[in-house]
Amino acid sequence: MTTSEKPVRILILGTGNMARSHAEAYRNIPGVEIVAGVDSRPQVLSAFCDAFAIPNRFATLDAALAWGEFDAVSNVTPDAAHHPTTLPLMNAGKHVLCEKPLATNAADAVEMAELARTRGLVGMVNLSYRNVAVLEKAAQLVAEGAIGAPRHFEASYLQSWLTQPAWGDWRTESQWLWRLSTAHGSKGVLGDVGVHILDFATHAAGSPISELSCRLKTFDKAEGGRIDDYTLDANDSFTLQAELENGALGTISATRFASGHINDLRLRLYGDKGGLEVQFENRIERLRICQGADLAEGKWTDVEAAPVPTLYERFVSAVRSGTPEDSDFSHGARLQIALDAAEHSSADNGRFLKADGVTTD
Repeated sequence: MTTSEKPVRILILGTGNMARSHAEAYRNIPGVEIVAGVDSRPQVLSAFCDAFAIPNRFATLDAALAWGEFDAVSNVTPDAAHHPTTLPLMNAGKHVLCEKPLATNAADAVEMAELARTRGLVGMVNLSYRNVAVLEKAAQLVAEGAIGAPRHFEASYLQSWLTQPAWGDWRTESQWLWRLSTAHGSKGVLGDVGVHILDFATHAAGSPISELSCRLKTFDKAEGGRIDDYTLDANDSFTLQAELENGALGTISATRFASGHINDLRLRLYGDKGGLEVQFENRIERLRICQGADLAEGKWTDVEAAPVPTLYERFVSAVRSGTPEDSDFSHGARLQIALDAAEHSSADNGRFLKADGVTTD
């Protein structure tokens, strides 16, 4: 049996809506079997396991760990549960694919990354836009020197569910209202999609954030800033100025008020020998480059990008080989450090902070 054929037994922890995406992806990978599900909600667990013919069902993680007949885990619990559930899994020798963000604060994320490293386990973060072929192609081109040394970038994540009903009525539906309330666990648009756009920009540029300045904004959306039990105080938009470790300077932003954009990502990355523009809009991918003799005329050329393995396929491959790739827990921790710094910066009137949260003068 080759390494690529080695069976992998998956347990899915948390069986809500997002877990279905995990299960459907694993079903399409040869040699992978979903052997168990874990959820404290009996009806949700039963419906999920029935839908995917999963034989073993547990109400608690402790019960699943006592059973132990699995190799790896998709951790699809709520954000605040990622840290306390991943630690016992890894201490039991299990590989983990964790939903984003890795944790809700940098200290927990760093602890998770260190545990994965010391135990020699695969820990990866489900950064779903790593499945976008043009992003991976852009990162490859930058690494190959196609645009020279990166100097400037602009990245944005544009949503508009606060201005139109494509995903439902946020004023009446709890699945949207909780995202607007810090008391219900929301960290706003920064916590919801910030990790995606920070990864989108830094992965393509090939460098993590060195220091940043951020402003968060919450807009008035209801009389008294409240709907029923929900105080609407979570941030709706953010703008962030960042310098990367490779010296590139640029802006990263996200909003829920981008009227005309349902769920779109954009990146413009410019170097001293050329530029790249990446678009993922209406689920349509586009990559353009301007380099060499075309610079004088500002002529842009579309670049084809071959499909890439899904992050689920890459996780299974990493489990089989024992070698995680660059969307590992260490990368997830670096992203969380930047997200924490963004919160602290905004609270300090946009002051520049190092990526480790230390104030610069």
